[in-house]
Amino acid sequence: MNDGASRTEQPVAPRGGLLVVHAHPDDETLTNGALLATWAAAGEPVTVVTCTRGERGEVIGEELAHLEGDGPALAAHREGELAQALAALGVQGHDFLDGGPGVLDPRTASDGVASPGTRYQDSGMAWVEPGVADRGAAVPDGAFVDVPLDEAAARLVALIERSDPAVVVTYEPGGGYGHPDHVRAHEVVARAGELLGDACPELWWSVQPESVVRTARSELAAGSVPDGLSVPAADAALPSAVVPDEMLGDALVVDVRPVLPALLAALRAHATQVQCVAPISGAAVIGRYALSNDVLAPVLPVEVYLPRPARRSRYRVRDGS
Repeated sequence: MNDGASRTEQPVAPRGGLLVVHAHPDDETLTNGALLATWAAAGEPVTVVTCTRGERGEVIGEELAHLEGDGPALAAHREGELAQALAALGVQGHDFLDGGPGVLDPRTASDGVASPGTRYQDSGMAWVEPGVADRGAAVPDGAFVDVPLDEAAARLVALIERSDPAVVVTYEPGGGYGHPDHVRAHEVVARAGELLGDACPELWWSVQPESVVRTARSELAAGSVPDGLSVPAADAALPSAVVPDEMLGDALVVDVRPVLPALLAALRAHATQVQCVAPISGAAVIGRYALSNDVLAPVLPVEVYLPRPARRSRYRVRDGS
């Protein structure tokens, strides 16, 4: 799929249940917000699975700065942010992968679910370039990256079997931008697919076309950049979610415009993690935001997905394919 005439922006038509797997609260919105809102608006069942509570996340702003470094307090706060974001997107299903009470499931440990001591912990990360992360110097006890793969995958298999989705979505192998928990989430989904075998739903990876991202960066830089923020150069290093256009022959697209207000509201709900959220009337950019690295990022007009393993998908929207 190339930018321009060969590309379609016709939205995918939701059919059957959707389950998305993400590392921390906020990732569901940053990565799949339009997909989730589109599916929910169509009345199809939607489930978000969150692997950790983001206990080691960096916190934006002085008002909430006291939460940074206080894992339990930050986890509780981010659960609340996640609940608000899911409500904005219209999502009614949520589970934590470790089996603990979910934000839409007010169970307690006395009801037989996992106690806080068994929780999968945020593994932490370090920024290595604008928008690109890697494993941090120290990994806490109970870190998600150290959870046995088959244990985590078995938990996901149980959730998939319970919700019976038509599609499961997560990051590509690099975890979107290199965060070790994101990479592990991809590995867990891949292993769950192996365990499910022929019963596995269709699997999609979240990606972005390189040409679109470079154009969007240039458009952001040419516009008004809020004080204290920066925009990476159009030719700067790209995160792993950004792939060459020629790799996108099997890509599916979801139109963001019809659900942009819901997406922006969900981004604003994650106030410890996301800042400077606003719509933009541009050609290649329809919104913008920044994370704790103070680097402005675009909201693109479409979300793009690759079915994996590559095969003809019943959700394809490109004419003649």
